[in-house]
Amino acid sequence: MINAALMDQIQQRLPASQNVSRFETHSAAMGIPTGVSNRHVHLSQADIEALFGQGYQLTPLKELRQPGQFAAKECVMVVGPKGSINKVRVLGPARPETQLEVSKADCYALGIKAPVRESGDLYQSADALLVGTAGHANLQSKVICAQRHIHMTPQDAQMLGVENGQKVRVSAGQQCGLVFEQVVVRVDSRYALEFHIDTDEANAAGIRNGEAVYIVE
Repeated sequence: MINAALMDQIQQRLPASQNVSRFETHSAAMGIPTGVSNRHVHLSQADIEALFGQGYQLTPLKELRQPGQFAAKECVMVVGPKGSINKVRVLGPARPETQLEVSKADCYALGIKAPVRESGDLYQSADALLVGTAGHANLQSKVICAQRHIHMTPQDAQMLGVENGQKVRVSAGQQCGLVFEQVVVRVDSRYALEFHIDTDEANAAGIRNGEAVYIVE
């Protein structure tokens, strides 16, 4: 049962027109904005230089909702055994290890079998070739389909009554009314509140960037 103190905090974060019963859960009172993630790649500095030239630095194009993260002007071609996908966006800044994130539909187009994993869990994942303007990078066990997840701060986690690593159910899409299972909660003071899914999942639920979703019990 939600306590009075948390209920008061939630009420303060809601528009005045919304009245929340004290019998509703934390999550029913707090919408989480959706971030639809198209195929993209995070690159190590070594792979940035292999693809674009010695000493190359990524060029920020657009800031992302997550603090310090940006979409870069640079794009690469992804090549698999069956086909290729051009103009795959690079996200910055550089990371310690390269990670390519694709959807299941992309896997079929490329002819690869990328597992559904949390970010950074690359053991025995899929392979692919990246082609840039100055060279190429051979990715071995660095391709995944990202596990759907929610970024949030510790304050958000307290408001929602969840904790880091917990898996929750999320209700999304007013037209389709789809409920996503096994959504991983990721808590860090550097995060901004956002529900991340790929384009396949967003299309299935009929939801767009910025649309609110809700954790359900």
